Amino acid sequence: MAFIHQLLTGKVYWVCVLLTGLALEGVALFYQYALGEEPCQICVHIRIWVAAFTLLALIMCVLPRNRIMNLIAHMLTVVTTVGLWERCKYLMDVELGRGDASCNFYLGFPEWFALDSWVPWLFEVRNLCSLTPLLPGGISMAEALIVIASILVVISLLALGLNLRSTMSAPAENI
Repeated sequence: MAFIHQLLTGKVYWVCVLLTGLALEGVALFYQYALGEEPCQICVHIRIWVAAFTLLALIMCVLPRNRIMNLIAHMLTVVTTVGLWERCKYLMDVELGRGDASCNFYLGFPEWFALDSWVPWLFEVRNLCSLTPLLPGGISMAEALIVIASILVVISLLALGLNLRSTMSAPAENI
């Protein structure tokens, strides 16, 4: 248990989150540019959530250790992983034809947050939602993403809980 506590409360956690985000974005770009699987609106939303927690992890890797900043970053990580999970669940609903799940050919963001114009190679919608590509092992990308997002939510909640407990039990001068 001490190892898990150390892992989830130190800089190693942020390095792991950073590497996870880079790996997810890397796989998405490989499927887009090497295999020709163009991203849909929901896929781009997923990329945005992944980019958010990846950027947050990068910032936390370079910032000096500060308990309050660390706690805020863990809270934001929970928000981003829950947002990621929701988009993955929606993508799964689209793939399975459940409910009113559908998508558009545009992101629908305001001009002041035009990620698709600023970074089109990563965030431009180029396809309508349909079946996601199969990954090695025969599972769809949507199935893999919902599992990965679920794991990330659990880990981020556990990390938040451990960091909150450490912050609450720390003497005031160490915060």
